[in-house]
Amino acid sequence: MMKPAYIKDLSASLVVFLIALPLCMGIALASGAPPAAGILTGIIGGIVVGFLAGAPLQVSGPAAGLAVIIFEIIRDQGFSALGPILVIAGALQILAGVIKAGRWFRAISPAVIHGMLAGIGLLIVLQQFHVMLDNKPKGTGLANAKAIWPAITQGIFPIDGSREEVAVLLALMVIGIMVLWQKYRPQSLKLVPGALLGITAATVIARVMHLELNYVQVPGNLLDVVHLPTLEAFTSIHAKTLGSAATIAFIASAETLLSAAAVDKMQSIVKTNYDRELMAQGAGNMLCGVVGAIPMTGVIVRSSANVQAGATSRLSAILHGVWILAMIVLLPGVLRMVPICSLAGVLVFTGFNLIKVKDMRHLSKFGRVPVLIYVATMLTIVATDLLTGVLTGVVLSLVKLIYRSTHLRIYSVAHKHPTAFDTQAANVVDLHIEGSATFLRIPIITAALDAIPAGSIVHLRTDKLTYIDHACLDLMQDWINNQARNQLEIVVDRESLEKKYWLPATQS
Repeated sequence: MMKPAYIKDLSASLVVFLIALPLCMGIALASGAPPAAGILTGIIGGIVVGFLAGAPLQVSGPAAGLAVIIFEIIRDQGFSALGPILVIAGALQILAGVIKAGRWFRAISPAVIHGMLAGIGLLIVLQQFHVMLDNKPKGTGLANAKAIWPAITQGIFPIDGSREEVAVLLALMVIGIMVLWQKYRPQSLKLVPGALLGITAATVIARVMHLELNYVQVPGNLLDVVHLPTLEAFTSIHAKTLGSAATIAFIASAETLLSAAAVDKMQSIVKTNYDRELMAQGAGNMLCGVVGAIPMTGVIVRSSANVQAGATSRLSAILHGVWILAMIVLLPGVLRMVPICSLAGVLVFTGFNLIKVKDMRHLSKFGRVPVLIYVATMLTIVATDLLTGVLTGVVLSLVKLIYRSTHLRIYSVAHKHPTAFDTQAANVVDLHIEGSATFLRIPIITAALDAIPAGSIVHLRTDKLTYIDHACLDLMQDWINNQARNQLEIVVDRESLEKKYWLPATQS
């Protein structure tokens, strides 16, 4: 007998809740915010965005993809600046949905998106390595990278039972449990998250052994979690604030819609309304800004778990937010038992999973340029910041597009061929024109035409010519019409050549 739909949604919501809870706290810590801010985002992402969503089976909440930029905002502008920034970012997302811009966010080059996620993953690994040692991370990706070796030599070695050694052992245990569970978990328990098992084990050990570590701090009263932005925070908005808001809106929207597209491929129950999803995310982020939470996106890990657990409607996403709310209201003491280093282990594992070798292999099928864009985006993010890295990838993608749109290859292959009317072999030239012939390439075309020896029979090969503009078409037609004066015999399919000019206009 088939289970009713609401039973499937109920069970799926519990699975997503167990995955989301540690990630909500861990991503908040990685963002430089208190864990309660991430929990609040999870509640809003589940209940509010779940109700409004244009992608009913997608689950929204704190995302690793935004952790880096939020960390930089809090570091440079203070936590109080985050509220107005999120309100503006959410408003931009709503505006994008109203003007039906959802499809354009999905038009970003995959090389840029994958490179952005890999850069974020690498930054998270570098940052959370220090948290695994129960220390605070440094300000930038390069600073975190430079501090790794001193942290190892001063905190871990020589082995003397220090707090850093205990913390890193717990974090490595969490990572080990997640890796082993992912590889060897029984089919009947495939929906049980490895992160939950790892954190539970670390919490029990820390509790039993009374380990002196840093633990998660959450308030006992839910109202203590809410921090309304002050009027002064809104009146002090400046260009940097607007830039941060635009960056968050862009990245959150791109990640959300890519996740929604992936969810659509996983199931055939419902399809995404991308513009409505943008507006729902915007409403959620505006609310996060008002109550003092961190931003959200649609997240693929929780969303895929939701689909695999059998969710049939938005009820599952909404209920997962209800369970998070119930946890912080009824059992905040349980959360305070969790060692922060164990959450860092979860995030290091998550960060490594964002750096996917298979993405590079897939991109390499389309040539070296997409791989170059991927690597350049990733390394620039680590060396500078998220926005600079993404803009670098976008600019390189545009340069590639301009090159492909204007690239022209023209070459000739000469050979002798006997004719029926002449005992001597005729000089035959196959003139190949490949790519896009625009007015920018007229000097190259003219040089190639002038280089053909007089008296030749020229076969004009244009099967690989993708486009010819009016200027180049006039040039070619004049050359063909004056073949007798140029002492040439030109064999060409005029109709096919002219179609190279008219076909793009017809298609548009």
